[in-house]
Amino acid sequence: MRGADFVVKALEREGVDFVFGYPGGAIMPVYDALVEAKFKHVLVRHEQGAALAADGYARASGKVGVCLATSGPGATNLVTGIANAFMDSVPIVAITGQVPTHYMGTDAFQETDMLGVTMSIVKHSFLPRSPEDLFWMLPEAFRVARSGRPGPVLIDIPKDVQLAMITMPEAPTEQDKADASPDPAALAAAVELLEESEQPIIYAGGGIGMAGALDAFREFVEATRIPVVTTLKGIGSLDGQHELNLGMLGMHGLKAANLAVQESDLLIVIGARLDDRATGKLDTFAPRAKLIHLDIDPAELGKLRRPAVAVRGNLTESLNALRAPIAIRNWRTRCLTRKAETAWDYNAPGEDIYAPRLLRLLTERSGPKTIISCDVGQHQMWVAQHCNFTEPYQHLTSGGLGTMGYGLPAAIGAWLARPDHEVIVVSGDGSIMMNIQELATLNRYGIPIKILLLDNSHLGLVRQWQELFFEERFSEVDLSDNPEFIQVAEAFGIRGMKIEHKHQEEEGLEALLQAKGPFFLHVAIHPETSVWPLVPPGKSNADMMEGAKS
Repeated sequence: MRGADFVVKALEREGVDFVFGYPGGAIMPVYDALVEAKFKHVLVRHEQGAALAADGYARASGKVGVCLATSGPGATNLVTGIANAFMDSVPIVAITGQVPTHYMGTDAFQETDMLGVTMSIVKHSFLPRSPEDLFWMLPEAFRVARSGRPGPVLIDIPKDVQLAMITMPEAPTEQDKADASPDPAALAAAVELLEESEQPIIYAGGGIGMAGALDAFREFVEATRIPVVTTLKGIGSLDGQHELNLGMLGMHGLKAANLAVQESDLLIVIGARLDDRATGKLDTFAPRAKLIHLDIDPAELGKLRRPAVAVRGNLTESLNALRAPIAIRNWRTRCLTRKAETAWDYNAPGEDIYAPRLLRLLTERSGPKTIISCDVGQHQMWVAQHCNFTEPYQHLTSGGLGTMGYGLPAAIGAWLARPDHEVIVVSGDGSIMMNIQELATLNRYGIPIKILLLDNSHLGLVRQWQELFFEERFSEVDLSDNPEFIQVAEAFGIRGMKIEHKHQEEEGLEALLQAKGPFFLHVAIHPETSVWPLVPPGKSNADMMEGAKS
């Protein structure tokens, strides 16, 4: 068989169900082999859409996402999606075509050094020089992508390697290595700190879900009864309505969460990396707290703040070893009292649609099998603050990279991974235009994704910062010349409606959720709507700005 045929067979061996891609010259032999593939290829309308759809598929399914592109611009169009997966530790394998080996280094047509381009945003990259290299590189790429701290892997395959004839080898037998067990001495030291603490807080990150440690984490919370705050990616690790869940911390975190962290004497950081959007000014973050840091990646332990105890290894084992009741009744009562006192009031004045209330209603009206895929901006923060999630995979968002245009292609991948779920995109009028071409993908495959577009005719989060921190010198944030989105959706064969007033909220959500196929709900909100609370740049998380509702 040809090298290209082996690529397809190797993907079948890995249990791949869907591949997202766009063909071109240097990857054409693989596309020829795809005609007989047992898995489904999904034709997106831009390679960035392929990488982000693979990302959404991986997050929703727990499997490795796969994307395909040709050389040159096809491959470079994948880069944003690869970087997104790297920042959020999502396992994807990106397979790109490359010019034939004898043309490499000659500036041939559509030649790009993809190993060099992606060096800092992949776990590993491969460049096979002979078809026999494919025998070990493809299974190794999948093993690397999903093992340890997951992430993206690139395989850049020259065209002549795809066309060369080879003999199919026996299936590889190497298995993924289990995560290392935690050090007993570190666990003993962590137990001692837990027993000594009077005001502990659990700081839950996205690593909990990725490690398959949800049950162990939830049992740890129930046993210790320690209040919990989550990062943006940690949302869903604990049911959003759980009594001990204080909500998201950080720049747009909830008041109860931020103040609890600032007053704590011990932070149990689990599968999180102390990102600057979560910590605010690092040297003022949780100033009295010692840290217990649990993570699989040694690079994160002590990277930003030295922990009193670092526990590297399998999260389930670590959490099970630390599970024991501790006496913190007064502290717990204090945290929960503040949570009740600072609970959000959704009764905004005026007749405009109030985005937090609309999103809260969306959560209440949608069923337990619902996935929300967010774009980036104000709407992303409102979803994190006001929507309820019971599992991490139900909340898809670009956390580390902040990729506008993430929501729609990620939702496509998520629905293909879980077609029994309702998948809803929450986007803004800026973000939706980044990958709006993927409406064609919805139409082609009949994917019944629902889109809720919050439209304030501005780049809302940028406008808010310019208002607060740049003396209202508004620069290039006016999007009032956007197209009529319902007409755009209808041009792609997707039904929709527009709502503009408070009394239309229920009607709009009913139309969105009851639609049998894809549906586009265009929601006009006030142009000066802002996200609150907000921790100003360079300030402590205790210094939250709280504006008026609008």
